[in-house]
Amino acid sequence: MESAVYSLEMVLAIAVIAVIVGLIAGLLMGRRSSDSAKKHRDIALKLDQVMQDKKSYEAEVVEHFSETAKLLNNLTESYREVHNQLAQGAEKLCHGAGPVSLERLENKYDPTEIPANLANIEPPLDYAPKTSPDEKGMLNEEFGLERKPASEDDTEAKGKAH
Repeated sequence: MESAVYSLEMVLAIAVIAVIVGLIAGLLMGRRSSDSAKKHRDIALKLDQVMQDKKSYEAEVVEHFSETAKLLNNLTESYREVHNQLAQGAEKLCHGAGPVSLERLENKYDPTEIPANLANIEPPLDYAPKTSPDEKGMLNEEFGLERKPASEDDTEAKGKAH
């Protein structure tokens, strides 16, 4: 029959296990309540707040530009209506000699428009009549200027001036 008294080895083994469990629990509790853990939680909270602020700001920006686009479309339509009203009134009151409405411009060919094949613009060419190929043309800088041959006195005077 076994005695109700615990052996010394059993008591020591239970004590060692209790100490190990206590140390592990203490380490876990210490980490949760340490300053670095508090800083980590604070940073995580701040990051979450910043992310929420950013999302709300982005939503505000999208809403702002959507509303601005809608208002610009309304403004464009209003301008078109005002222009058409003025053009129709001018056409009616000026007996057809007034400006053309936007509705008529959208679907019609404009006869005053220069066709693309005629719109090639090139610099002017030198078409001055020449009597010989060595003669200067009209667009030359020296055209129409007569140069006097330098006399010997002029050449000497220039040489002494330098």
